[in-house]
Parts: sequence; structure tokens; C-alpha cells
Amino acid sequence: MTTKKSSIQLAKRLDEVGFSDIVQIRNKVLELRASGQTVHAFHGGEPFFDTPETVKYAMMKALVENKTRYAPSSGIEPLREAIAKKLQMKNHIDAKTDDVIVTAGGAHALFVAFQALLNPGDDVLLFSPYWTPIRDMITGAEARALLVPTGPARRNGLTKTLEEFSTPHTKAIYYNTPQNPSGTVFTRSEAEEVAAFAKKRDLVVIADEAYEDLVYDGDHVSIASLPGMAERTISTYTFSKTYGMTGWRIGYAVAREPFMSGLRKLVLYSVNGVSTLTQWAALEALSIPQSAIDARRDEYRMRRDILVEGLNDAGLKCEIPAGAFYAFPEVTNLNKDSRKVASMLLDKAHVATIPGVVFGAQGEGHVRFGYAMPKEAIVTGLSAVKAYLKSQPKGGR
Repeated sequence: MTTKKSSIQLAKRLDEVGFSDIVQIRNKVLELRASGQTVHAFHGGEPFFDTPETVKYAMMKALVENKTRYAPSSGIEPLREAIAKKLQMKNHIDAKTDDVIVTAGGAHALFVAFQALLNPGDDVLLFSPYWTPIRDMITGAEARALLVPTGPARRNGLTKTLEEFSTPHTKAIYYNTPQNPSGTVFTRSEAEEVAAFAKKRDLVVIADEAYEDLVYDGDHVSIASLPGMAERTISTYTFSKTYGMTGWRIGYAVAREPFMSGLRKLVLYSVNGVSTLTQWAALEALSIPQSAIDARRDEYRMRRDILVEGLNDAGLKCEIPAGAFYAFPEVTNLNKDSRKVASMLLDKAHVATIPGVVFGAQGEGHVRFGYAMPKEAIVTGLSAVKAYLKSQPKGGR
């Protein structure tokens, strides 16, 4: 008796959507630690500090006060009002309360932005190397990512490079600053150049500003604050990095119509709104003084400098990142294949990094080190890197 083969299949639009290599590396780290081995964890992307106590207490207070019922799917009014005020004062974006929607983290904000905007067959200009989920989000919307090499674009001119990679089907530009994984921070003049290109070609910009408070050299410029850009930009933010709230899963997007109607529909039918308790905690987070945020940025700068100096001393050429909390050293002197380098470091030195190629072809030849960790852990991890590299025969790495 033959068994009839089932015709049940997943949606075709998911065929080219993969799972993150970063998750696989994280699982390997957990396996090593479970076996009792020490792992120097440079692979992560979470702040080094805990969620502030005042934020935790705000959630407990909301719980005690029975603020546990459904909230409006776009977010509680006090939080959206506070976010709009923050956007006006800090980001210089002319935002009103109705221009703000609360999302389940910055990733959710980006997901609904792509889903609201893109049609099958659309193209998106994507500066590369890029945060790994972005390409899959674009692919999941049945659109195509056009990888624009960030380094050459900055050297040769953003306008010229964007023109070279653009197609008649291009609808949007994904604009991330500071960038993950490289720590690149686009300057005001570069933001103006991208804005001018978007207006000339009638494109929409999806701005990812997750690391807005982690700029060490230069200033953070929100592209939606530039003339004529608020109406063609969907800007996305997260509470994760600035406030140490990664597991709380809360972020937000700011946009005007017609984008906001699409975002509201997608948030409504994906999560029906963010946890009410979490939103009251986020409201408290926005009251944390800028001086405290600046102090943490200084802590990151100190960690950055220790890591970059140590990597260069070890023979891994590394430029100083201007923002975020990652270093992206070149490792071609070890092997041209960044996956092999990352595997060697993890297996032999128990140093966990992320191979640069997972951030796009333009990341090949590099690995990503995160420095959102205790200073002592950075120093110890660097010692492990140096010891391993020193043990390798010259010319045989």
C-alpha cells in the first residue's frame, strides 16, 4: 500500500527566508557553557547594564494598580504623547501623537514597515554590511534587497553609488545609523545626500535608529528631521539598547499617512498591541535624564577603546567604530573565510564572535566583536585571542 504524499506546504514567500546564523552561534555557546567550559562571549548584542530600577518599579506599580487590561492597539495615549515629545525635542522630527505607534520591539517596527510598504517585485536599497534580519524581512515581503556597499559608497559618493545600484523597481532605502555590525555613523551631509536622492527618485526611507544614543564621534542625525523627509520616512526605534530593555520587547515607529494606516493594521493583526504593563514601564524609561544616558555612552566608549586597541595589538586590523557597540576587525590574515575564523576562535580559544559574511557579502573578511559587556570580560577575552593567535605558526594560520 502506497502512502499518498501530502500536498501541504508552507507559503512560497517563506522559501528564501532563513534562520539567523547568530542564533546558531548562540546555541553553540550555550552548549559549551552547559558542558562546564568558559566562553568569552563577544557575539552578543545586548546592553551591559540591567534595566533601571525605576522602570522595573513602574511595571510593578502598573500591576498593583490593575493596569492589566487591553490597551489601544497603537499604544497607550500617555506613552505615545511622551514619544512624540521626545521625537520633537531630541530627534527634531515634527511628530504628533497620532504619528506614533508602539510596537513589540524595534524588529517588529521594521517588520510592519516593510510589510506596509512593499509589493511583490519591489526593490529596496540596503547599505551593506547590514543587520542580518533585514534582508529576510524584505524577502518575506516578496521584494528584493539591493546590497549597496557602505565603504565604497562613502568613498566614491553616496549619490553616485545609489544611482548605480538603483533599478526602475526601487521603492525604498533602508537607512541604518549607527550601523550594526560596523559601527558606521552617517554624517549630516551624508544624510542630506541620501534624502536628496530619495526625493529625486520619489523613494521612501525606512530609518533604523536603534543605536541613536550610542554615537561617540559626530552626531546622530534623524533623516526624517531633514526638509521634506518626514512625509516619506518611516522611522523605527527601540527601548532595548538605550534602556537595557531587550527582553521587554517594546519599540515604536513614527510616520505620516498613508503609512500610519498600514502600520496600524499590521500591528493590530499581528500582536493586537504591546503588553499594557510594558508600556507603562516604557513611559517611565522616557523620564530617565539624558545625563544618565550620556554616562552609559561614556562607559561604552571606554569599552570600545579597550577592545579596538587590544584587537590591533593582537594583529587584527580594526578601525575605531563611531557608534553602536560592535567592532568589526579584518581577519583575512587568519583566513579569507570569516565563518572559518569565527569557528576557529570559538573551538580553539572559546572566543565567540559573528562571521562577517552573515551581514552580507560586503562583510566577508571580518568578524564582529560586541563590547556590551563588563570591562574585565573584554580584557580576559582579548587575552584568550592573543594567546591563541600567538600559538599559531607564522604563515600557517
